[in-house]
Amino acid sequence: MARNALAGRLARERKTIDAMIAIDCRDVHGATPASCEACGGLRAYAHDRLVKCPFGLDKPTCLDCTVHCYHGEMRERVRVVMRHAGPRMLLRHPILTLLHLYWDSRRVAPPLTAATRPGR
Repeated sequence: MARNALAGRLARERKTIDAMIAIDCRDVHGATPASCEACGGLRAYAHDRLVKCPFGLDKPTCLDCTVHCYHGEMRERVRVVMRHAGPRMLLRHPILTLLHLYWDSRRVAPPLTAATRPGR
């Protein structure tokens, strides 16, 4: 399997960020990411970052990562989305939330090596 294939845990992370963006878009913009240009762009950017993660399947949560690949404005936009959607996730997507809180938050960031160092 390719290092950056979205399988297993990475596929679940993709579902989690999709759910969070959908909650935020519906509550804040009254739309869906498919019909909202701003949220659709953020969703595409988040998917791109997951595919290009230098750690691949060993990826830690972004908060605990040694490489912050979200750039400026997008990083702040994701932070705002997570602040809004995070508390609502437990009621709307309990399994994704529990897996993220229990399993993903325990992942230790792997050491940054020449192989995992992103080219900027």
